[in-house]
Amino acid sequence: MGLVANLQYAWTLFVVPMDARHHWGQAAIQLAFSIFIVTETWLVPVEGWLVDRFGPRPVVMGGACCVALGWVLNAWAPVLPVLYVAAVISGIGAGCVYGTCVGTALKWFPDRRGLAAGMTAAGFGAGAALTVIPISNMIQQSGYQQAFVFFGLLQGACIMALALVMVRPKPPAHAAGMKRIVATKTDYTTKQMVRAPVFWVMYAMFVCVAAGGIIATAQIGPIAKSYGFASMPITLVATTLPLLTMTLSINNLCNGFTRPLCGLISDRIGRENTMFITFLGEGLALLGLRAFGHDPYLFVLFSGLVFLFYGDIFSNFPATCADTFGAKYAAGNAGTLYTAKGTAALLVPVATLLAIHGGWNMVFDMVACVAMMAGVSAKVILQPMRRRWIFQSGEEAKIADSAFIPSPLGSHE
Repeated sequence: MGLVANLQYAWTLFVVPMDARHHWGQAAIQLAFSIFIVTETWLVPVEGWLVDRFGPRPVVMGGACCVALGWVLNAWAPVLPVLYVAAVISGIGAGCVYGTCVGTALKWFPDRRGLAAGMTAAGFGAGAALTVIPISNMIQQSGYQQAFVFFGLLQGACIMALALVMVRPKPPAHAAGMKRIVATKTDYTTKQMVRAPVFWVMYAMFVCVAAGGIIATAQIGPIAKSYGFASMPITLVATTLPLLTMTLSINNLCNGFTRPLCGLISDRIGRENTMFITFLGEGLALLGLRAFGHDPYLFVLFSGLVFLFYGDIFSNFPATCADTFGAKYAAGNAGTLYTAKGTAALLVPVATLLAIHGGWNMVFDMVACVAMMAGVSAKVILQPMRRRWIFQSGEEAKIADSAFIPSPLGSHE
């Protein structure tokens, strides 16, 4: 998970150098980012089905090949269509790794789904923190092409090696769901899940919250540049770095740290209660970035807070999905819900156009409002809907079980 994080969280470092070399325009280059996110997420249901059927190892090995090939193509791309093809290949690779790892974690630890999903997703959130500085340095010293090739091949080779030790989950018999968490005892296939209205409520909420984080991920570099301090040296904890590099490092650490933390909290106080707190927090952090972001230190602070609250969706939603629809098909089901991230990524070019015509304040207002709406919806809409769904599924299961109880004489009528 940590080895595919750069495909998303280090992308913003490449946008300006790529535009300076080819003059394609930042909006056209950012379209490749949206294509990557859409491919990464929308194919995860297929990759999850392959994991449920064939196990995690072959899927992750295929992902390793795509990760390396995609970044090498990014370096070589002479025209935009090649860059977009590379984004598709990279997206397939990232989706193979992400969907497999999260789905496998949900199966291994049914008694701690929130924490398990959060610990696993933390690799994707924080993994780039270790390599943002080396990538930034290599871009400055050797050019963005060299950085793409070196890190693409390195990441692909390491993922391939780690894939060899992945096995099918076999959770211990004593592991069971926590009593304080509302969870179903019925396993629903993906086809059954997408027919349930409660799934689409979760999907819409995921899109609303993901929009703010993904736009910040893609645009934090251009935003810092437009504010005039992207390259300005800034010192925190006796460390001096360019402001953009410092911001990205802190954002990735916050994004990784919050995933297991929110997962653990949701295991303790409930999924919807945690969503209510974190989604409102993201909205307020975005408004803080809008109001105070022109100060370099406050820009770093509120940017980090956005990612601190945003990361919750990557632990809480997979756990909620497994609680609601069962663990047997968790890889495919959680992967289907994860496609909401791809839907949210379609808003990145829209945000770029809004910023051109109305400034970044308009973008911050929009994503803050939808994030806070999702927080309220968690308590007002999702919580009662999910409880009704689980209660009804339990009653249906009891009726189905009673219909197959054998008669005292051993009849099978």
